[in-house]
Amino acid sequence: MSHTFHIPVLGLGYSVDTPLKVARYGISSVMSIVDDELVERMREYHTINNNELFTPIPKLAPDARARRITAYLNLVHQLASQQFEQLKNEPFEPDTDITRYFELLPDSSQLKQGYELMLDYPDNERRQIFQNILRNKMTMGAIDVNIMSKVDKMNFDADGNYLGDENTDALAALRGFVNSTLRSSIILSAGMNPRLYSYLETFGEFLPDGEGHFKKQIILKVSDFRSAFIQAKFLAKKGLWVSEFRVESGLNCGGHAFATEGFLLGPILEEFKEKRAEMTAELFQLYQTALASKGISCETTPQQRLTVQGGIGTAEENDFLIEHYQVDATGWGSPFLLVPETTNVDEQTLMQLADASADDFYVSGASPLGILFNNFRPNTMEELRLKRLQMNRPGSPCTKKYLVTNTEFTEQPICTASREYQHLKIKQLQSLKLPQDELQQQVDAVTEKICLCEGLCTSAYIKNDILKPRETPAVAVCPGPNLAYFNRLYTLDEMVKHIYGKLDLLDKVKRPHMFVKELELYVEYLQADIKSHLLNLTDKKKKQLDKFRAQLQEGIGYYKQLFNRPAELIGFNMDWVEDLKGFEDALNRLVIF
Repeated sequence: MSHTFHIPVLGLGYSVDTPLKVARYGISSVMSIVDDELVERMREYHTINNNELFTPIPKLAPDARARRITAYLNLVHQLASQQFEQLKNEPFEPDTDITRYFELLPDSSQLKQGYELMLDYPDNERRQIFQNILRNKMTMGAIDVNIMSKVDKMNFDADGNYLGDENTDALAALRGFVNSTLRSSIILSAGMNPRLYSYLETFGEFLPDGEGHFKKQIILKVSDFRSAFIQAKFLAKKGLWVSEFRVESGLNCGGHAFATEGFLLGPILEEFKEKRAEMTAELFQLYQTALASKGISCETTPQQRLTVQGGIGTAEENDFLIEHYQVDATGWGSPFLLVPETTNVDEQTLMQLADASADDFYVSGASPLGILFNNFRPNTMEELRLKRLQMNRPGSPCTKKYLVTNTEFTEQPICTASREYQHLKIKQLQSLKLPQDELQQQVDAVTEKICLCEGLCTSAYIKNDILKPRETPAVAVCPGPNLAYFNRLYTLDEMVKHIYGKLDLLDKVKRPHMFVKELELYVEYLQADIKSHLLNLTDKKKKQLDKFRAQLQEGIGYYKQLFNRPAELIGFNMDWVEDLKGFEDALNRLVIF
């Protein structure tokens, strides 16, 4: 890898073509392939933009979802490879892309050190030979794709016949990736889907070749060690190797927030650090046995990387994570929303994000999946939701149906953000003769849901000028709370220099340490959970809340010890210790009845 950071998936449309903007510089990034409609429209846009003939794949064509995804991934791969080859052949002169490639590299990179040596050479034949060696060592950034494992809608034909397990949304998306020309990774997030994991086994692309290399690799996005190990064992027993564990903070992240049971990021990474070698050895035994049953011999343990993302904001935090926890790389997501040359953010949303304060970022119940969702108050999708409420027309028209999960009122699942569901649910609540306060609280929870299928794509359509006349221009955006501290637009060069400590974009900005910020989010989460159960607290729930608090207190104890060794903490600040004490006191004051 050229770089020690990657750009994670950002919503549906925000990073859907980020590889076309950064892969040539050796920077890895992740695209979502949840929405094949978005993917098809972006394929049309980029095909025409590159003066090529676009052949559409109609929605109702056989295996359309998988084929659309394959076609788009092939196009992105083709265009990014062309960009990279073009860059490699440029002269080493100021303001060329090849010079930018090397200038962006971290100082720790051998390639960067070689480049700086080359610059000291006199301009002669030996310098040319050196330059060609550097060109041959350059690597393109990975073009990885993300599937939310449990976004796996069943699909039916026009007559209502089930199209079979292989044509559910997640499995068709996986097939689309496997059939593409990409040699990269599928990132599986949002928990375990046994049907999807079993389907992985049917593809030889995930098995090692004679030299132990993979055409396609598996990355698991996880929030704790235990779940990572369970999922990796399930896959190893099928002869499938997890090439990377991508640990993400449960709450201090963008998009959907998968809160742990009070386990904080520092202790989670400590557990990985302590048990990583042991886990890899156990997984390799299971993996070897499974491969042997398939007639494949594997004597060498394949690489298994560990990376971390969620709330990283300074070079000091970045370096500490890499050095102290021995992670291989870090993920920087939300800050790249303010780097227009890398992501699809429309002008209005860009300005709102740049001007935002910490209060504008909050964890909401807006997702139709019933999972906590990091939201942004000024977004125009929220404005539209409130406007529809005022007009007594709650809910959204449901056209894409990717998030249909509810069968409370209908035989086939419908989406909880849809007008149909919200109308039926409110009617049911009104018939229950609840006290007015309770009724309002429950209605508010129903109408808080927004259409993410449309909202998370709109910005990409607006920015690339492909929004259709009858489509709503309302934008949903889901940055992590860390974005509050970045307050203007940045160039790619500025953001990369910030990550590597060559430039401080947060100079003079008062910002809590990423571990302290996550703790704050967890304390707020626990307070909200206690409040919502005041009227109906069962023994089981009380035990869960007590355990959650105890886990947070244990995490605070870990951080106290960590912060007690300031020599190991680059950029140590006494405020962190004070903040810890404040949250410890808040936890101790919490009463769980």
